Amino acid sequence: MKFRVFTRLLQIHRVLVRHGVDEFVQGTRFAGPLRLAYLASPAAWFHIRHPGTRGERLRLALQELGPIFMKFGQALSTRRDLLPADIADELARLQDRVPAFPANQARELIEQALGKSVTEVFAQFDTEPLAAATIAQVHSAQLKDGSDVVVKVVRPGIRALIERDIEVLYALAELAIQYWSIGHKLKPVEIVREYQKTILDELDLMREAANASQLRHNFQGSRLLYAPKVYFELCRSNVMVMERVHGVQISDMDELRKRGTNIQRLAESGVEIFFTQVFRHNFFHADMHPGNIFVLTDDPENPVYAAIDFGIVGTLDPRDQHYLAENFLAFFNHDFRRVAQLHIDSGWLPAGTRVDEVESAVRTVCEPIFNKPLKEISFGQVLMRLFEAAQRFDMEVQPQLILLQKTLLQIEGLGRQLYPDLDLWKTARPIMQEWMHARMSPLNVLREWKQQLPDIGEAIRTVPTLIQQALMQSAEGRYRLPVRSEGVAELRKELKASARRRDQTILASALLFSGIVWFALVRDPAWPGLLCLLSGAVTLLRRS
Repeated sequence: MKFRVFTRLLQIHRVLVRHGVDEFVQGTRFAGPLRLAYLASPAAWFHIRHPGTRGERLRLALQELGPIFMKFGQALSTRRDLLPADIADELARLQDRVPAFPANQARELIEQALGKSVTEVFAQFDTEPLAAATIAQVHSAQLKDGSDVVVKVVRPGIRALIERDIEVLYALAELAIQYWSIGHKLKPVEIVREYQKTILDELDLMREAANASQLRHNFQGSRLLYAPKVYFELCRSNVMVMERVHGVQISDMDELRKRGTNIQRLAESGVEIFFTQVFRHNFFHADMHPGNIFVLTDDPENPVYAAIDFGIVGTLDPRDQHYLAENFLAFFNHDFRRVAQLHIDSGWLPAGTRVDEVESAVRTVCEPIFNKPLKEISFGQVLMRLFEAAQRFDMEVQPQLILLQKTLLQIEGLGRQLYPDLDLWKTARPIMQEWMHARMSPLNVLREWKQQLPDIGEAIRTVPTLIQQALMQSAEGRYRLPVRSEGVAELRKELKASARRRDQTILASALLFSGIVWFALVRDPAWPGLLCLLSGAVTLLRRS
């Protein structure tokens, strides 16, 4: 392990002990191997612990440890069904109320990025941050034309902190593979690699601006979701200017009820938004914690979601998207055999796995949760039970789906807070059925063919040229058919050796036959015939 990683692990340990958060660690399955290190650490002997509540101590420890740990706290905060209320309340503060960096520093970063003073660009700029999160903080402002905007500024020095802790995560992933019996199935290195790509992309606000613009385009004119306008001329890699959304934060249930918001419709719309983004658009907002979601209540009976913070978005490979859609439909239809077969066909389970055994395992986990409202089920617990059941079939984690699973859990957490009586199956099933029917409709198939016609036409146009080139190369003896496969080199080597053995056998037989003929004809002298007999016999013996 690198010295820098080891030093960082010691720092993490000191922070956990100082805030008294080590008690959470000791309550986990890793308590055994960690307890000895904890008891042997001078940090545990001499540090005075923080006097706050357990939730406050956990939040302060995560803040001190840095952005990656705060992101973890954010994700946990959306799952109040899995956490005690006091801890969930404190972790929710990590969504947009972490300590801000100085306003004069933010102002300086903006001016350096735009090449103009703040007063030249904005008619008004609020030095007090509107919100401060793990990666950036946001200031409200007004453009010269009177438009209300927000200015997002990346925290200075944040990349170095993230890269340092990513290195720690890689080291822990390698340890998990070495010392945990199921470590290889979890693919921890691949998961860290996916996370690294995601969080480093989040630091580029030009990428976030493009994501916001794409989401706005996808939901243009929609009654479901509103994405604010981005002012690209005022965007840089560390600064982004975007339309300010005036709405109610989705976690403010008292205000939503006060405005007469139809909460049930709001919850159902959230489910529809998720499935629309994942399957119809194949482009989904993947950081759906309450700090990033507002509600527009101009029409309380038909509330509209308004999203902000587009740093993390996800897409799916068409193959994964197809298998996921089929899985959801089979799941909604109680067709657990189809679910099992899809897991094998997709390669998520080994090819030799018995379908009936997987079907039984899936049924055991999923059947009890059907026809229950959201308040009586937990997808988080269901996913954990499914993973435990899948271990016996050597199922491996699919890193490319981790972001989607995280988003699904966040959506469930939001739905649970909004409307616990939500019938998830009744809401989601028709959405998926409609999408599948639309996808397989003749009109859609024709549309896809039409999109592919230019490529097909170009391929057809080049066929005569390719045939002509192949014929010319063949006539000149230069045509080679490139074949690549693991073992082709070994096969070629074996064929050459076989050919040598065949040639040697033929030669030996010829020599032996020549000697026999020589003596049969009683030719003199006798030594050439004897030499042929001996050479042929020795060669044949060696081949055998």
